[in-house]
Amino acid sequence: MNKGNLYIISAPSGAGKTSLVKEVISSLNSLSVSVSHTTRQKREGEIDGKDYFFISVEKFKMMQVDSAFLESAQVFDNFYGTAQKTVEDTLLQGNDVILEIDWQGAQQIRKLLPTSISIFILPPSIETLRQRLEWRGKDNAEIIARRMHDAVTEMRHYSEFDYVVVNEDFGVALNELKSIVIANRLVQARQSHNLNTLLTDLLL
Repeated sequence: MNKGNLYIISAPSGAGKTSLVKEVISSLNSLSVSVSHTTRQKREGEIDGKDYFFISVEKFKMMQVDSAFLESAQVFDNFYGTAQKTVEDTLLQGNDVILEIDWQGAQQIRKLLPTSISIFILPPSIETLRQRLEWRGKDNAEIIARRMHDAVTEMRHYSEFDYVVVNEDFGVALNELKSIVIANRLVQARQSHNLNTLLTDLLL
């Protein structure tokens, strides 16, 4: 069985990454998003084990000591991490996996798994990014200002990624994201394995 592809998707807060990932997963088969562990508080409507695994700082640090994470990072005042075993098991089943992580985590993953495919999502403008953060209505002015500062830091790392998608029109950005996944499923090495019977018949 072919091993699945691992996708790293990063973006500044407010660029629409989560919405895009949700839609691309619902429209393509054999594709799932890895559920991260986090120490932040659960928000209204979020489900433990679906949106995140919500754990204590103490539990998170124990998992770090046990080398349970493929990557981990501190974002604002909270910790986030990707469990190694869950990702590896899914890939070995031939399914593709998306990691929604920041640039720090992306750097860690690329070192461990250099065949991973990385995608960076940009907003169409800094003004649009600010408006999206304000329209969410979840943060006060101080937190929005902090998020804007961190967004610029995040975007400075866009050149480290294999693909860049601008989320100005959601439908266009979604199609571009889907195209990346589909194209990488059609690479010669993967198709040679998937089409073994057909190729044997054709090349007799």
